[in-house]
Amino acid sequence: MARVKEDYRSLSGPQKAAIMLLSLGDEQAAKLFGMMEDDEITELSHIMANLGTVDSTIVERLFVDFADAISNTGSLVGSYESTERLLAKSLGKDRVNLIMEEIRGPAGRTMWDKLGNVHEQVLANYLKNEYPQTVAVVLSKIKSDHAARVLALLPEGFAMEVVMRMLHMEAVKKEVLESIEKTLRTEFMSNLARTARRDAHEMMAEIFNNLDRATESRFITALEERNRESAEKIKALMFTFDDLARLDAAGVQTLLRQVEKEKLALGLKGASDTIKQLFMANMSGRAGKMLADDMASLGPVRLKDVEEAQTAIVTLAKELANSGQIVISEGKEEDELVY
Repeated sequence: MARVKEDYRSLSGPQKAAIMLLSLGDEQAAKLFGMMEDDEITELSHIMANLGTVDSTIVERLFVDFADAISNTGSLVGSYESTERLLAKSLGKDRVNLIMEEIRGPAGRTMWDKLGNVHEQVLANYLKNEYPQTVAVVLSKIKSDHAARVLALLPEGFAMEVVMRMLHMEAVKKEVLESIEKTLRTEFMSNLARTARRDAHEMMAEIFNNLDRATESRFITALEERNRESAEKIKALMFTFDDLARLDAAGVQTLLRQVEKEKLALGLKGASDTIKQLFMANMSGRAGKMLADDMASLGPVRLKDVEEAQTAIVTLAKELANSGQIVISEGKEEDELVY
């Protein structure tokens, strides 16, 4: 969640309006929402839901005329929940659900654009319970690469029924399309919006990944004492320097081309023999010797410096994986290589 800048001059008009609505309280904000158009409500709701913490000095500066009334309110937190609560004060349930769906749901102007941004496994899990003809229409309206991934995840017999209907599909009537869109909106997108909140364990794993080794270990140990199940989930989601062993040869070579040589030498200085051998095996003999010489010339190094270098390398590996330049295997059968 983004934090509003502390420089008052950097706030946009809509940001100021969002802060004002959050600070006024439910009843007053509800009255203002009741006077707005849908596009205005949607724009402000987007900003409010992603506003994050607003420093109290910004609030006071923005509402100087009401300083006495609000100076004790401290900071404000814009969230999906507070936004939905405010909307519910003045708008009908259906209208609130529609607006919150737009905020929480996948991006896209049309229903088909939105479906194109839904993960293929999520979409396949929903479509496998629909009629083959309905699925055929949906797959014909989204991009072919996305449709292919969804089709591959459907039960084989059902998928072939869908394929046959797509092969013999004629022009779809407008009324049929509208009916399918309405069903998708009410049954799928609304449920997706309600469950789209980020997994707390995933978020904590990312935070723990950015802690130094000693602090991370301290927190994990303390969490294990309080809630072992959560601790195990977080550890399973974390990606550490030792997890680089899950890279294939091509991935290691791509990483080697991108990583800073000084960071690599420092990071490998405190690495396991397995990780050292993995990197050395994917370098030329000359490059490997130069790296070994660089590591030796470093002499004794601080553990903190090694951990920072390793964190930087891990961060780079995750960025490369997210952009599709490398693949980090999860050890599953489909990740095995065929030679």
